[in-house]
Amino acid sequence: MHLIFSIEFIKMDVTKKQFPIGIQNFAELRQGNYYYVDKTAKIIELINTSKYIFLSRPRRFGKSLTIDTIAQLFAGNKELFTGLYAEENWQWDTQYPVLRISFGGGASSENNQSQDVIADVLQSLEEQWQITPKRATYGGRLKAIIEHCHHVTGQKVVVLIDEYDKLILDNLNDLEKALVIRNQLRDFYGVIKDSDAHIRFSMLTGVSKFSKINLFSGLNNLYDVTLDERFSSLCGYTQAELETVFAPELEQVDLEELKKWYNGYNWTGEAVYNPFDVLLFLSNPQKLYKNYWIETGNATFLMDKLLNENIHIHQLIGRLIDSQNLSQFEISDISIIALLFQTGYLTIDKMLLKPSVRYTLKFPNIEVQQSLSESLLLKYIAHAKDDMLLKQSELYEAVVEHDIKRIESIIKAFFASIPHNWHRNNPIANYEGYWASVFYALFASLGFQTITEDATSLGNIDMTLIVDNHIYIFEFKVIGGQTEQPQGTALAQIQHKHYADKYKKPNHIIYQIGIEFNKETHAVVFDRGEG
Repeated sequence: MHLIFSIEFIKMDVTKKQFPIGIQNFAELRQGNYYYVDKTAKIIELINTSKYIFLSRPRRFGKSLTIDTIAQLFAGNKELFTGLYAEENWQWDTQYPVLRISFGGGASSENNQSQDVIADVLQSLEEQWQITPKRATYGGRLKAIIEHCHHVTGQKVVVLIDEYDKLILDNLNDLEKALVIRNQLRDFYGVIKDSDAHIRFSMLTGVSKFSKINLFSGLNNLYDVTLDERFSSLCGYTQAELETVFAPELEQVDLEELKKWYNGYNWTGEAVYNPFDVLLFLSNPQKLYKNYWIETGNATFLMDKLLNENIHIHQLIGRLIDSQNLSQFEISDISIIALLFQTGYLTIDKMLLKPSVRYTLKFPNIEVQQSLSESLLLKYIAHAKDDMLLKQSELYEAVVEHDIKRIESIIKAFFASIPHNWHRNNPIANYEGYWASVFYALFASLGFQTITEDATSLGNIDMTLIVDNHIYIFEFKVIGGQTEQPQGTALAQIQHKHYADKYKKPNHIIYQIGIEFNKETHAVVFDRGEG
């Protein structure tokens, strides 16, 4: 018997670049056939800015790759930088000993595990440099490593610490343990300043900025570049970088839509895309707009904090905050605004210079607005998820079609589906702020442009929804019970204060809508006036 096999050789396009999804190793990225956005000009500028640098950015923004790139520069591995800015603009004659410390891979939710993580990091460095530890404390061991490296190489040491705060963040639900870990790390990081004579450059990265008093008291010479406009685009992709480096992948991509979904992160300079989102979107054969970045995180602690402290997310958008409160928080008194900003759920909208430096915040893009709002909805009203998704889909279609009667019907059905026991057991349901938050989260979760506390010459509109040239103006009121506000108050306020005047243009279609929540009957009154 003779078997005949037909073999078809498929010609592979070996020149097509790959997407470096999850790759944090600079050498692997450069030696492989991967797309790479050259950040070495900014990195060299950063190194020349200060001897001690601190940078805070949300997770999956390229902090680890930045740290590894810096390590390769100081190690003198010139061949990895062929064709990059650094090739002709870095002093390659000197090679420095580099100490890489990362707490990114070490979870510390079990008793004493944080100590094991720190001990493992030190043991790895001691084995690398063939050092027998003679000091008992973590700080003492790190100091001995730094001094040894300087002595045996004749060059000062580069100390790079990635995810410096992860051991603390892993334990925010356990205040006592988080404080113990903070104290351990304070002594550990304080050694860096004490070793100044042996250090060429040092950099720490993380998500959060803890107070210098509590964590960095021993390292108070750090220059924080988090809100330095020069380095706003150090991590992430700018619009120009996206359109240049990834040009072969953008032929069928709507750049405006891509920008709305994944751009918008800003640290007082040029706005950037989340690189994780860009890489997953472009590598998706169908080019689907999904919540790629959000799906990799766990926002349970954040959602619980917002709900437990009765903080309404719509009230944070556009709120003024100074740089001190924005850039740091305490373990025992965590600022929710700082937490939202540092974790990437809010970003800089505007910087005001007078009478002092202050900032207003916003959602960076559709992905964050939609995901955070949907998560809050599930917390606010304890709906079954399937029911909520159905209502969202129906409402989205009604708004796109500008079917006001259908919008009214869906909204009433949505609120009517909230169990009565929930109202009785939750006193916050008696306040306008709560209902406004639920209503805002419902629309914001659909991805539409949603503005809260929209300022006019006679007052603030509770919420403005902008869909193409259609403008929806909403005012919320709680009536019934002990309130003295009669039905119709919400719409009357819109009309009395001429809120619609702000948006009156020849091509604008305006809807004035009063929404009233009755404390006693839990009914929703949808009152529409002329545009």
